[in-house]
Amino acid sequence: MRAETMTFFDSVIPDASAAITSVREQGKKFVGVYCVFAPQELIVAADAVPVTLCSTREEPIADGEKYLPRNFCPLIKSSYGFAITGKCAFFNNSEFIIGETTCDGKKKMFELMAGFKPTVVLELPQSAKGEAQKQYWRSEVSRCKTEIEKRLGVTITDAKMKAAITELNEQRALVRELASMNMAIPAPLSGMDLLKVMWTRNFMFDRPAFNRQLRDLIAELKEMKEKGEGAFPKTARRIIVTGVPTGIGAEKVLKIIEESGAAIVYIENCSGMKQFLCDVATNGSPLDAIADKYLATPCSCMSPNTGRLELLAKLAEEYHADGVVDITWTGCHTYNVESRVLRDYLARHRNVPLLQIETDYSQGDAGQIRTRIEAFLELVKRMLFLF
Repeated sequence: MRAETMTFFDSVIPDASAAITSVREQGKKFVGVYCVFAPQELIVAADAVPVTLCSTREEPIADGEKYLPRNFCPLIKSSYGFAITGKCAFFNNSEFIIGETTCDGKKKMFELMAGFKPTVVLELPQSAKGEAQKQYWRSEVSRCKTEIEKRLGVTITDAKMKAAITELNEQRALVRELASMNMAIPAPLSGMDLLKVMWTRNFMFDRPAFNRQLRDLIAELKEMKEKGEGAFPKTARRIIVTGVPTGIGAEKVLKIIEESGAAIVYIENCSGMKQFLCDVATNGSPLDAIADKYLATPCSCMSPNTGRLELLAKLAEEYHADGVVDITWTGCHTYNVESRVLRDYLARHRNVPLLQIETDYSQGDAGQIRTRIEAFLELVKRMLFLF
């Protein structure tokens, strides 16, 4: 069974390009971002509109490969392909982009992009732990604020930052409440629909309207929960998806999991719930609070990254997960290494099995992935029988 409110979210992404005109008519400007480390509160406080530019489409990859190695991450090749060809309306309409030094591939992509697009690159510390790292990152976020003010010709006051913090915290709380509906057995929201809602958030620029739709969807899911209705049967194996950013257009693995009869109950990756995990503190310096929130992101680019391990163990318990599927894009070394660490941690602390899927945006390996997922679900079934 599917919530009727989802029909609204079905139409947002196909109509997203038309929203550009509406934003422009309001006198607002776009600022492009590629990562959850980009402090969106600063963009909102500048009365501008943050727009996500990470591409999840296969089509631009061929153009990206004219400039980048073929064995590069597909997300980077796709994003750069869109940028270099001018085929992405959101990239074209962004006044400038905010990049970040997460992985080596992105660093080099932003270096190339700076040749044809105004670019601000935030230098991340190698670790999120330690006072020196915290102070360094705070200085980078402060520099980002100055760059935004200079490039947009505005002044970002403490009052504007506090208003932006309140606005985005409200939205985060709603998304967390939405995801929590899937703690129920059966889960009332499919993983594909959860992904669609979170991806829609990137391209619906009227936040109050988006929040109203979220509230309506949550209310309907609560009714389904009370009636014992779900997107999948009670007996469906419950899967948490983690790993690299996975969006509409690159949802191949998620689709195969649910086509194989399992229920995706949570999507932890950074295009999923990772960005909504915690709020910006409302006390003290708003600029420092913004910086601290983003540094707390449990990303594999940080070393060590124990927060992600502990988080997934906690989620496995809360969402009654039978297994975890860890998606790794080809060429993504940090997530590839961390997958083995995560597998051992979950086995030791929760006795939850993990399947790593290393893939790209193409459909060439879909059959092989389906076979592996079906075998994994059979393993999960046997483990549940034994324990």
